[in-house]
Amino acid sequence: MIQPADRLNNVKEYYFSKKLREVAKLKNEGHPVINMGIGSPDLPPHQKVIEALNSTSQRPDAHGYQSYQGIPALREAISDFYQKYYQVSLAPANEILPMMGSKEAIMHISLAYLNPGDKVLIPNPGYPTYTSVTELVGAKAVYYDLKEENQWLPNFDQLEDFAQKGIKLMWINYPHMPTGANATKEALQQLVEFAKKHHILLVNDNPYSFILTKEYLSILSLDGAKDIALELNSLSKTFNMPGWRVGMLCGKPDYVQEVLKVKSNMDSGMFLGIQQGAIAALQLDQSWFEEMNNVYKSRRELIWKLAERIGAICDKTSSGMFVWARLAEKTDPLALVDKLLYENHIFITPGDIFGSNGHGYIRFSLCVPESTIQEAFDRINSAWTK
Repeated sequence: MIQPADRLNNVKEYYFSKKLREVAKLKNEGHPVINMGIGSPDLPPHQKVIEALNSTSQRPDAHGYQSYQGIPALREAISDFYQKYYQVSLAPANEILPMMGSKEAIMHISLAYLNPGDKVLIPNPGYPTYTSVTELVGAKAVYYDLKEENQWLPNFDQLEDFAQKGIKLMWINYPHMPTGANATKEALQQLVEFAKKHHILLVNDNPYSFILTKEYLSILSLDGAKDIALELNSLSKTFNMPGWRVGMLCGKPDYVQEVLKVKSNMDSGMFLGIQQGAIAALQLDQSWFEEMNNVYKSRRELIWKLAERIGAICDKTSSGMFVWARLAEKTDPLALVDKLLYENHIFITPGDIFGSNGHGYIRFSLCVPESTIQEAFDRINSAWTK
């Protein structure tokens, strides 16, 4: 067998890639598995989005290669969206780079800015892709603690200690996945000042800012943030378009240009119909978010009830499309997840996959209809009360 590259030595298959095979196997055997582990919106995009895709697809000129930077109209729509909801002014020509989802952007940023051996600050718990991409480019992951007793915000004394040893890039993600914690403007401003002080590229991954939040917040709205920070955003969660693969990178022209060097050598622009659909989504009014959040609020209340039934305590102030719940002290999350999957045919996510500080927690997705959540509750209630 031809040996794989050394860069894969410390990279494991994505947890959900592996676990979903188990789920598929159970389904193929006839078991009605309820998947509450994945944050893939089950609700459809707005009809205007579908119509824009369909009408564009009928055009004979719509099927060729597209610009690496996206069509001007898409960048203008992103700019207008940022101004309207975040009060952030972005130049469409050079401060916005459409991406095929945030995951692609994480890789492109890492390739653009990280040399082998560079140190990267990664949240614990946090999105596993930050770690895997860091490993793939030969950089070194340095984990900073996020803990419940500190509202899942960084400990700045710890960050200062890490910075003394040299850090090139730092990933942050608020509203936070998996915990749903929100960062105040003051906390984000402190992160900006920290990054400036130590000359660290700060990247905020911001796909959840419209889901069950009280305030729409972009790090780029803060004083001096553009000097040192980039922001990722996505239409996947906000507009129920995960399979469309539409995201964006926003920030200072010099930073964006370096990422474009990578992107232009790795892929081409997204299909024109998808770009037009994205424009239609970005132009939706406030009622879209209100309607979506009303659905998620109702689902979240049922998930709270479900979590409490299995002895978990939920943070009822969190945002985003997940419910993060703390288990009783002696409960093993991995064992509980397998018990629910193989005995009750309910799939949820163990907090352990997000880092050591996720141990003792579980995560539920809100991307499940109310009737299905009730079915999950009934299964557990029936099995656990015998």
